[in-house]
Amino acid sequence: MTSSEIFNRLDEQRANPGEMIEQMVAYFREKRQPMELFEALKMRVRHRLGLPVLSSESEKSNPEEVERQLETGLLDACREAGVMLIEDGKVAEGWMYLRPTGDLDLARKLMSDIPVTDENYDAMIQVLLHEGVDIARGYQAVIDHQGTCNSITLFEQALQQRSKADRRAAAACLLDHLYHELVVLVRGDIARREAPADESETLFEMIEKRKWILNEGGYHLDTTHLASTVRIAAVLTEPSQLRKAWELAQYGRRLDHQFQYPGEEPFVDFYPAYSAYYQVLLGENVEAGLKVFERKAKSVDPTVHGTAAIETYVELLDRLGRQAEAIEAAVSLVPDAVPSQRIVPLLLEIAGRSDDKSVYSPILEYCRKHNDVIGYAAVSHVAAS
Repeated sequence: MTSSEIFNRLDEQRANPGEMIEQMVAYFREKRQPMELFEALKMRVRHRLGLPVLSSESEKSNPEEVERQLETGLLDACREAGVMLIEDGKVAEGWMYLRPTGDLDLARKLMSDIPVTDENYDAMIQVLLHEGVDIARGYQAVIDHQGTCNSITLFEQALQQRSKADRRAAAACLLDHLYHELVVLVRGDIARREAPADESETLFEMIEKRKWILNEGGYHLDTTHLASTVRIAAVLTEPSQLRKAWELAQYGRRLDHQFQYPGEEPFVDFYPAYSAYYQVLLGENVEAGLKVFERKAKSVDPTVHGTAAIETYVELLDRLGRQAEAIEAAVSLVPDAVPSQRIVPLLLEIAGRSDDKSVYSPILEYCRKHNDVIGYAAVSHVAAS
């Protein structure tokens, strides 16, 4: 349909506003003009509700049911316009319309068909990563286009405060990328200096069998990237991921002392501490590893180093399924200066992962001790439900 034809059709339907609007909707759909389509769909829903087709500042408030139907109609219009825009490669504009619908699954599905290119990189990263539509794909695109250094910086600056699920999605991409890169480099090094390593050998097996691999201050990639990845990977939970992180820590332990960067408590002795941490989570040398972090939790001065040592020990117990011990450790080790309001939500979260209702008792006692009436009521309510 040409532009002149649509005007003719509108003229023909002047006495029938509803049909005139339908003609507009059909025209903009055919021409794939999503922004104009959105306006036409807005006019349609308002007309169907008996409202003026164009809103104005002086418009009176409508009955609740009318407002509900108007909102539903506008969200449907947003969805259709957003889908069309994204299908046509206009990612940022499409997401602007889809965002009010909250339909992340639809946006993720639509964008999965769009490759990340140099031309659309900024828009794709903004929507996938910063808007949270697909953290893993967005972060992988950063790694692919900007490299390891920039991706680590982005993680520290933009993702550290996001949910654990988002951090895990990005951390998994970084871990896989750096682990694969290091394996390829180590295999190449071995092939140049002796017979090629067997394809089945893991990174740990390759360096364990060949003690010379890191002699005389040698290394295969940026050692600061290695340390950052080992630290960032701590949020991961899958055994295969934890194994890769542990292997990276074993490589780090073999580096020359000049590349043994100190961490922050309880990981001052960086690679040995992270080795023990990942082993605990893998179910290996569990009690010995827990003792390491228990000593740290009890000995590190929180007024100097903060509560990270305590938090790490509590988290390890929780991740091992030992919620009662985690709660006991938290209530006994967290300094009195830390407000109860900061601790109780964490304790409730831990307790919620236990089938034992008795885990709530020490939390209630903690609230009594700290005169936290609101916390006590909240814990009592949860415990009784």
